[in-house]
Amino acid sequence: MTSQRQAILDTIDKNRDKAVQFLQKMVAIPSVTGDEAAIQAFVADYMNGIGLDVDMWETNWEELKKHPGYRPVDRGYEGRPNIVGTRKGSGGGRSLLLNGHTDVIPVGNGEGWSDNPWSASIKDGRIYGRGSCDMKSGVASHILAVEFLKEAGVELKGDVYINVVIDEEVSGHGTLDTVIRGYKADAGISGETSDLAVQPACIGRIWFQIDVQGKPAGIQQRYLGISAIDLGNKIVKAVQELEDHRVATVKHPLYPSAIDSLPCIIGSFQAGNYPSAFPASAVLKGSIGTVPGEDHEGVKQSLVDKIAKVAAEDEWMREHPPVVRFVGYDAEASEIPRDHAIVDLVSRNFTELTGRKPEISGRQGAADTRFLNSYGETPTVIFGPGSTAVMHANDEYVSIEDYLTAIKVMALCIYDWCGARD
Repeated sequence: MTSQRQAILDTIDKNRDKAVQFLQKMVAIPSVTGDEAAIQAFVADYMNGIGLDVDMWETNWEELKKHPGYRPVDRGYEGRPNIVGTRKGSGGGRSLLLNGHTDVIPVGNGEGWSDNPWSASIKDGRIYGRGSCDMKSGVASHILAVEFLKEAGVELKGDVYINVVIDEEVSGHGTLDTVIRGYKADAGISGETSDLAVQPACIGRIWFQIDVQGKPAGIQQRYLGISAIDLGNKIVKAVQELEDHRVATVKHPLYPSAIDSLPCIIGSFQAGNYPSAFPASAVLKGSIGTVPGEDHEGVKQSLVDKIAKVAAEDEWMREHPPVVRFVGYDAEASEIPRDHAIVDLVSRNFTELTGRKPEISGRQGAADTRFLNSYGETPTVIFGPGSTAVMHANDEYVSIEDYLTAIKVMALCIYDWCGARD
């Protein structure tokens, strides 16, 4: 631990209260996907205030649609800007891109929460509120790491880009548009939820819908009809069989527990439209998890084939086959080599700070790293203070100590990766 590195850590410790208050301010700003204007304005103003060059722009929806990474969405991006705050280096160092999102999932009317979802309250060493975990704490750790490096008197050689995006929960298009805008770096770190594990990979996620048509009948002569509920139950069983097969056969070293990593489920089953009417139609919705290295389109086809097989075995569905559609969220799995230099650097700095070797694993959730890895020429590892186990949950929280550790790891990684002037 050199004197300059120690000075960085001392600066962060001195600013502990400031770091906590900054995250509380972020959490207190509601930013459900589609309503990100206020949080993005706050972040942009803050980064301007600490001397970063801030690029803030709105996505051109029509241009975005031309990119192969685009997935259909229901609304455009007016009033929902993305941000890159740049700290230019003096030259001669490597560049680093820090990526994170500020949009969060809905909170309803606060049902199931112990407090206002936007309270940003502190209890038992945790900051509570929607987005505290997923992933405003990750974004805050990036911004404050850069700020505290400057306060500690560090002059970097390489450029640092702080990329703060919208729409991650629905599409990831904020990060995709960052790539389209031309931003790239020698490496990247995503602050997504990882429980401080170092994660070179993320799973993919495929949403699907299956429309089932039975034979209508009056309720008195229901025996003449064919229930879409009965047909739908056969579909549910088929999807479970597909999951069983995938869990038994799909392997990846960063995902040793296939049952946790490869969900293939029906999450919604709606049939009929009236309590006293025969259920002649049903709509089943679900999702499939994938791991890096799988053929994304091939996984989709495996579901189509499985449903076709069960339909062929049913006298009614053979002539009236269910319709499988892939609608909504569609994210490919992604990874960088486990021995990549950025993975090694984050791991070493975590160990230096904590005295523990980090868990090296694959994230059991999709992440925007897929765009940076596949299209952005920016190999990106995931490391964040939030826990995937509590993201999207009621009473979402982040550990303050984990958050502060993340700031320190980020600061040292920037210092080491980008290099510093003597």
